[in-house]
Amino acid sequence: MMRQFWAAKKKHPDALLFFRMGDFYELFGDDAKVAAKKLGLTLTSRSKEKDLPMAGVPVRSMEGYLVRLVKMGHTVAICEQMQDPKEAKGIVERDVVRVVSPGTLVEDENLEGGEPLFVLAVHVEPPSGRGKEAVSMDDFLVGLAWADLSTGSFRCSTTRLGRLGEELARVQPAELLLPDLGESDPMRPCLDRIRALIAGEELPVALRAPWSFDAPRGRRDLCEQLQVATLEAFGIDESGEVLAACGALLDFLRDTQKSALEQIRDLQRHRPARHLVLDRATRRTLEITQAQADGGREGTLLAVVDRTETPMGARLLRDWLLEPLVDRAEIEARHDAVAALVEDAGMRAQVRGALDGLGDLERVAAKIASGRGGARELVALAGALERVPALRQQIEASPVGALQAIHARLDPCTQLVASVRAMLVDEPPLGLKEGGLIRDGYDSQVDEFRGLASGGKEYLAALQAREAERTAIPNLKLGFNRVFGYYIEITRSHAERVPEDYIRKQTLKNAERYITPELKEYEGKVLGAEEKLYAREYELFLGLRDAAAAEVARLLGCARAIAELDVLAGLAELAVQRRYVRPQLLDGEQGEEAAVLLDIENGRHPVVEAALLEDPFVPNHARLGGEHARLAILTGPNMSGKSTYLRQTALIVLLAQMGSFVPADAARIGIVDRIFTRLGGGDDISRGASTFMVEMVETANILRHASERSLLLLDEVGRGTSTFDGLAIAWAVCEHVHDQLRARCLFATHYHQLTDLAESLPAARNLNVAVREWGDEIVFLHRIDEGGTDRSYGIHVGRLAGLPESVLARSREVLARLERDEEGLSERILEHATARPEPAEPVMTASADPVLQPGLFDALEQADPELLRELQAADLNAMPPIEAWQLLQRVQSALKSG
Repeated sequence: MMRQFWAAKKKHPDALLFFRMGDFYELFGDDAKVAAKKLGLTLTSRSKEKDLPMAGVPVRSMEGYLVRLVKMGHTVAICEQMQDPKEAKGIVERDVVRVVSPGTLVEDENLEGGEPLFVLAVHVEPPSGRGKEAVSMDDFLVGLAWADLSTGSFRCSTTRLGRLGEELARVQPAELLLPDLGESDPMRPCLDRIRALIAGEELPVALRAPWSFDAPRGRRDLCEQLQVATLEAFGIDESGEVLAACGALLDFLRDTQKSALEQIRDLQRHRPARHLVLDRATRRTLEITQAQADGGREGTLLAVVDRTETPMGARLLRDWLLEPLVDRAEIEARHDAVAALVEDAGMRAQVRGALDGLGDLERVAAKIASGRGGARELVALAGALERVPALRQQIEASPVGALQAIHARLDPCTQLVASVRAMLVDEPPLGLKEGGLIRDGYDSQVDEFRGLASGGKEYLAALQAREAERTAIPNLKLGFNRVFGYYIEITRSHAERVPEDYIRKQTLKNAERYITPELKEYEGKVLGAEEKLYAREYELFLGLRDAAAAEVARLLGCARAIAELDVLAGLAELAVQRRYVRPQLLDGEQGEEAAVLLDIENGRHPVVEAALLEDPFVPNHARLGGEHARLAILTGPNMSGKSTYLRQTALIVLLAQMGSFVPADAARIGIVDRIFTRLGGGDDISRGASTFMVEMVETANILRHASERSLLLLDEVGRGTSTFDGLAIAWAVCEHVHDQLRARCLFATHYHQLTDLAESLPAARNLNVAVREWGDEIVFLHRIDEGGTDRSYGIHVGRLAGLPESVLARSREVLARLERDEEGLSERILEHATARPEPAEPVMTASADPVLQPGLFDALEQADPELLRELQAADLNAMPPIEAWQLLQRVQSALKSG
C-alpha cells in the first residue's frame, strides 16, 4: 500500500496528498506535518514505520479541511480507492482522481453565489513578423484564456503586454498560469514583467511546462474539446497567442480534474473594442466590485445596485459592471428591456417572483456534467427548470427585442424534468450508494430488492402464523441474528411437537433454534437483497445523471438566459426603488458635438445616496463637452465633496453604458471609450513606489492612452511633491488635456492658481464646492457652483478633526505670512499663460503617441534638449520606479538651473 502512496506522491510532489484508507484520508511524511500544523490534527506514525509521520481526516468531513488548506495556498491531490475493498483481491487499487488548486476549488463551501472562480492562462509573444528588439515590450501580444469550472464558462481574448494589468483587473482570476521559463529564455523578461505586475497581490501562480503553451497543440485540443472541425466561427483560428493560452488552460484543467471537462463545450471571445475600458487604478478607486479598505463587497457599486434573485444573475451583473458597452444599439437594447420592466409592474413582479429561490442552475448543471453532481443536484435542477414556463409566459407578449431573444433561449427541458421527477424521491439522501434514491413503483427490481431488504415483515409474520398453526405450538417465533441468520425458536416444553423437516441450528438453555428449507431459501434472498438494492439504485441514478449531462449545452444556455432576465428585472426594480431615469446615449450619428457631450442633470452618487438613510443626498449637475466647456477645474476645501462629485460622474456614465438607468433627473451622455481616474493616493511600498511616483505613473498612463472620447477624473494631481513643482505639473497636465487630448475632464485641485487657466483656455471653466461661513464656522453645502475659489479652509477642517487650539492659532499666523509672500504669484502665472505658443494639432485617438505640452517645458528644452528627448522617449510603464524617480530628479534639477 505504501508503494501506492509513494508512486502517487512522485507524480504530484508539490501537492499535499490525501490518501484514501477506508473511512479516512491519510497524509504521510512532510504532508502530514504540514496538515497537522495548519489544521490542528493529531500527528501519529504508522506502526510498521515509526519514523513516518501520519495524520488523517474523516472522509465525511474532508471537504472542510480541503477548502481550508487550499485557501492557505496549498495544492491538494486526492487519491481515491478505485474498487470496493470487499471485491479486491489483495491491495485495493488507488489513483489520484483530482488535484485541487485555488482556481479549481469548486467545493460548495468555497463558492460564493455571485462570484466567479476563474483560472487564467497568459501567453506572450512578439508581434508577428517583427523581431523582439524592434518594438517596445509594451507592444508584445498577449493571449488570454480563462475558465470557471463551476459554471462551464470558457473565454479568451487578446491584448498587449502594456495593458495586461487592465485585463487582470477585469477578469480578477483566482489563479494564474504562466510558462516555467529558464533564465536564458528570450521571453523570460516578459515573465518577469508579469510577476512584477502582480507583486504584492495575493494571486497564486502555477508554472506550467512551456510545451503546453503551443499554438498548434492548442488548436487541436480546442477542436476536440468544443467538438468542432474548425475554429473559424470563434474568430481565433489564426490567433496563435490565444490558441497557445487556450491549450495551456485545457491541459491544466484536464491534468487537475482527470476528466473530459464535459461542462466546457463553448468558447466566448471577449472583444475589448466592444467595451468601455477601465484600467486597474480606475476599477480600484471607483470601488466597482471591491472596496478599497478590505477588498470586500460591502460599500461597492455592485452591492448597491444588485437586485438579482439568482446567483447566476449576480455573476452576470458583475460582468456587466466590469465590462460596460460602447455600442449605442447594444446599450439601448438593454435600456429598452429595463424600461419595459419598469413600466409593467405586474410583469416585473411575476418575473422576480419566479426567479426567487430558483437557485444556481448554471453551477448545478456544470456540476452534473462534470460527474460530481448527486441526486440532490438533479432534484434541484428539475425544480429550477419547472419555473421556466412561468418565466416564458411573462415575457412572451413583450415586443422588446432583448426580452424576445431571452424568451427564445428559455428551454424548460421538459423530458429531462419528467425523468427526474419519475425516478428520484423528492428529498434524496446525500450519499449515492446507500439506497433511498428511487421512488417506489419506478423499477420492479428496486421494489423487489427493497421488499426483501426491509426484512419482509409481512412474509415473516405470515410464515410464523402458519408454522404455529401447523405445529400447534402457540409461542413459536421467528428471529434473526448475524451469526446464524433467520431461525425458528421453540421452547423445550414443546420439543415433542417439532416437525421432522425442522433442522436444529442452535441449542439454548430453555429453547432450541431451527431452520427449514423454506426459511433458508428466503434467507438467501434477503441477505443479498440490500447490496443488490443499493447497486441497482446507483445504476439507475448514473443513467439519469448521464442523460442530464448530455443536455449540458441546453441547460447552460437556459441558465444564462435566466441570468440575463434576472439582471434586467433587477435593474428595473432598482430604477423604481431609487428613482433612476433612462439616460440618452449619443454617438457620431447625432453629430460630433453630441458624441463628446456629457450633460447630467441633478446627478447623485449611487453608493453614497444608498448609505444616507435619513439625510437627503445633495444632487449636482455635470456638464462637459459639446456646447459646454470640456475641461472643468474644480476647487474647494477638503471634506466638501469634490471626490464624491468626481466619482458620481464616473459611476453614472458606467451605469448608463452597462445598460442601467442612472441616479439623476436626466442624462445625455456621448458614449465614452475609456474612464480614467486619478483619485486618492497611498504608498505602494510592495512595488517600491511612493505616493508621488504612483500619482505620476497613473497620470502618465492617462495622458498616453486617453482619447477625445474619454472621460478623465483627476483629483489633486501634483500634491505629492513641493508646492511649486506640483503646481507646475498640474498646470501642464491641464494644458495637455485641453489642447492635445481634448477629452472631457473634471480636474479637482487645491491649487487655486489653476483657476486662471479658464481665462487662457477657451474650453475650460471653473467650478467650486459651495461653503457657507458664519464667523469662524463653516458649513459644507456639497453643492457645485460656477466659478473658482481661492480658499481651502484647511484650518477649519483641522479644527473639525480635533487639532489643539494652540496648533490652530499658530496655523493661522503662518498662513497669513505665506499668503502675503504669495502676493503677485497669480499675476505672474497668468502673464505666462497668456503668452503660450499656439497649441499643436490635437491628439484624436488613444493609439497616437503623446506630445509633450509646450509651455512650462520650454525651459527644459532650453536648459537641456537631450534630457527633453530622453523624457519624451521614456517608457514610464516599463521603467523601474527608481529609474523613473532619478529621471524626474534630473528634469527638476535642469528646470531649476535653467
